[in-house]
Amino acid sequence: MRDFPPLTSLRAFEAAARHLSFKRAADELAVTPTAISHQIRQLEEWVGISLFERRVRRVVLTSAGQSLYPAMREGFDALARGVESLKRAPERNTVTLSATVAFTARWLLPRVASFRAACPGLDLRLHASDEPVDLHAGAADLAIRYGRGGYPGLRSELLLKDAFAPVCSPRLGVLEPADLSRHPLLRFEWRRVDDDTPTWPRWFARAGRPYRKAGGELVFSDESHALQAAIAGHGIALASLVLVAEELASGALVRPFGPVLDGFAYHVVHAEGGRDAERIASVRRWLLAEAKAFIATPSPKGPRRKRPMPKSSSVSERLR
Repeated sequence: MRDFPPLTSLRAFEAAARHLSFKRAADELAVTPTAISHQIRQLEEWVGISLFERRVRRVVLTSAGQSLYPAMREGFDALARGVESLKRAPERNTVTLSATVAFTARWLLPRVASFRAACPGLDLRLHASDEPVDLHAGAADLAIRYGRGGYPGLRSELLLKDAFAPVCSPRLGVLEPADLSRHPLLRFEWRRVDDDTPTWPRWFARAGRPYRKAGGELVFSDESHALQAAIAGHGIALASLVLVAEELASGALVRPFGPVLDGFAYHVVHAEGGRDAERIASVRRWLLAEAKAFIATPSPKGPRRKRPMPKSSSVSERLR
């Protein structure tokens, strides 16, 4: 803690010493000469020495006042320069975008390089959380919600539709559904499970096969961890094709067979109006452009089969 006298008295002294006049100092600071005299007297009492000689119609600095004045002048000049530099500095406009942990890590982060070109002058803050944030309270400027849609009180726009299919490392040599029994099934815990949730039991039912876990099962609380386990070759995941698109394109993961289950959808949502409407609109346009480019990218095919599949028009018969 700095041991300072009142700043008002220091300011009064600097102005009076610069003008060598209590009246001119009072005019500059928009107070009365009596107030200036009182503040300087307060400073003199604080330092224990006289700083001015009061003469008829003028004041003169004492030797102590002459010693103090350069430090006060330099200090107030430095303060003025600091404040002025802040006024001249361009304001950094920051927009906070909230999304789930997995979507932030696997879809947003690989695309932030394009953000600077699309939104010059804006800074992007990514808020990763599986708990929905309160956009009306200002926890974020906009968010990407995953679900069926319908977000009351918020403007919502479809970003991406999701789908789920078995994926695994090509090192596992998985070529047909019968190979599922040779490896662990990987899954993560959904926050809510209903008839539309893309789960392994639902996938087996769609494939017309009994739900079996002969190779065991690995369960993760976080979706990203389940996907990393699949990339590492620890088993077969029923994965979001949106979130593993990069690994499918690079060959780190393969999608050996179907069927494909419909997932939910990603929506860009934000509160209506507000002074940040244009900044939010810029980020929303960037997201929609990235989603359009993502949709236009051809989906990679699965591995070439070594054994021919029996001919049939039925999906379930092909998978038996």
